[in-house]
Amino acid sequence: MSMRSCQWLAAVTRSLQLACVLLLQVSVWAADAELADLERISTADTMYMMPMRDGVRLATDIYRPKDADGKVPVIFIKTPYDFNEIRGASLQWAYQAVSRGYAVAIQNERGRYYSEGEWELLGDPRTDGYDALTWLEKQPWSNGNVGTVGCSSSAEWQLALAAQDHPAHKAMIPMASGAGIGRVGEFQEQGNWYKGGVHQTLFSVWLYGVQQTTYPRFPAGLSQEQLQRLRTMYDLAPDMPEVNWKKQLAKLPAIDWLDDAGGNTGPFRELMARTPADKAWFEGGLYHDNEDFGVPAFWWNSWFDVSQGPNLALYNHVRSNASDKAVRDGQYLLVAPTLHCGFYRIPEHEDLVAGELNVGNASFPVYEQMFTFFDHYLKGNDGRELSRLPRVQFYTMGRNEWESSETWPPRAVQTQTFYLASDGAANSLFGDGRLDRQPAAGAAMDRYTYDPMNPVPALGGGVCCNRGAADGGSFDQRGIEARADVLVYSSEPLSADLQVTGHIRSTLYVSSSARDTDFTVKLVDVHPDGTAYNVDDTIFRARYREGFDKPKLMENGEVYELILSPMSTSYQFKKGHRVRVEVASSKFPQYMRNLNTGGNNYDETEGVEALNTVWHSAGYPSRIELPVLP
Repeated sequence: MSMRSCQWLAAVTRSLQLACVLLLQVSVWAADAELADLERISTADTMYMMPMRDGVRLATDIYRPKDADGKVPVIFIKTPYDFNEIRGASLQWAYQAVSRGYAVAIQNERGRYYSEGEWELLGDPRTDGYDALTWLEKQPWSNGNVGTVGCSSSAEWQLALAAQDHPAHKAMIPMASGAGIGRVGEFQEQGNWYKGGVHQTLFSVWLYGVQQTTYPRFPAGLSQEQLQRLRTMYDLAPDMPEVNWKKQLAKLPAIDWLDDAGGNTGPFRELMARTPADKAWFEGGLYHDNEDFGVPAFWWNSWFDVSQGPNLALYNHVRSNASDKAVRDGQYLLVAPTLHCGFYRIPEHEDLVAGELNVGNASFPVYEQMFTFFDHYLKGNDGRELSRLPRVQFYTMGRNEWESSETWPPRAVQTQTFYLASDGAANSLFGDGRLDRQPAAGAAMDRYTYDPMNPVPALGGGVCCNRGAADGGSFDQRGIEARADVLVYSSEPLSADLQVTGHIRSTLYVSSSARDTDFTVKLVDVHPDGTAYNVDDTIFRARYREGFDKPKLMENGEVYELILSPMSTSYQFKKGHRVRVEVASSKFPQYMRNLNTGGNNYDETEGVEALNTVWHSAGYPSRIELPVLP
């Protein structure tokens, strides 16, 4: 490289560094401006240590409108994350709520940062959440009506709390709350720990930064003034070592992932040893469908999130089964074309890109809808405004439009079935796999070798919280489809638009040389130019084919029916496009790979290759069932 080129490169590098510094400074200024706006309109009561029934105190910040005339309703936000300086979505919610005449209480979970006690996953929602509602209800500035709001960890704890039916808990807006759902209907993901009985590694990565059983603490009983002063000096946020999670998740045994990365002790190792039907899942803070649900809710979800299936199922479950008719009638649903908690990152005047797929202008009035719902239930506004809020709102990708319905899915949905077929060589994009409208009349099967030491890589889909181990959204899948261990089945070009809206069900007839293995199904939209964008995917561990509580290993040569966990979407395949289905046995590192031994997987260091077979014939009609809007 010439001296002039080196000088040019150095100048560009300095310019980029300066741009990054300026961008960071602008972000800090923006956050400071938002905080200043909140402080201008509110009276802040920070580091109040709210007492729980066992004497443990939880750190809480309270913001009340300065110009309030009488008692006000309360918005309650609970988080396991550091709110030493309020920022991000919580800051936006707080400002919007206070400016509309609400008090806002933000609280750290038990055992997190300045809150006392020992941390437990989901933060003891059944006791601490209940006690906090009782305290907020009784304050002289409170009108006794409390609503809860939050995304992800700030939403999940709300579900078990709703089962307690506290009289002050009048409304809730849980966003991306799937990790708070244990079992609902056909989904038994136990807080998104599993999908189809396979561990979703996002939780391993998430726990690395969150599980803290040993950390600096201040003496119990400090005054509020002392804690306010200490807060300015000590942040208490851990500075965890950086980890390349793609490489870390490839190490074996999996149960040593966090220890090997330098993580703190916590629940990870015990959780890894649980099965999907372990009784311990039913003893903690997860909500299960054998419980009642006592609170009107506005459910916010995303198509490219880990939790959309269980959340949609829970919405329908509450809508149909809550014992209180007012609660059944008080359920609303919204599904956006974003990744996890991406509602506030939808550009207002530009198109949204989810991964690599442009899904159009998906903006919607976030705060107007949120407070239309809260105003009705917390302020007692008449029902005229709420009546204009659609019961179900969902964004249809491909059409790139918001739609509404009275039910999920819309009542007009009809099932169209595509059957897997081939001439015996569906392996890869270059094979002869096809999707037919009738059961296959050609070859009876396709085979591939699944090597757990060379798994099919993850690219896109419903992903969150894994620190770059796997990307979420929609991407061109042709690189994945070039592999011989991926079976590819494509329809003929569509003669008309095909809108798929609802739960997508897939059935495979399989056999394997291994005692246990996994099978994945991915739905893909193939454009006329050959680009192939993923719509959704699912996975299933064969040992759970008779039930998650009835694991049973496979016998070589036997054919088994697998009904995979449903996929969910609203997506329009355009005229001239093709519907495609991929079948494989891994999507790593999004899902923990099956080592094919029939053992625990999590404590094993070696895997074996599996010769896996997908059968398709009149007797073994492997298929995908699409919910289609006429």
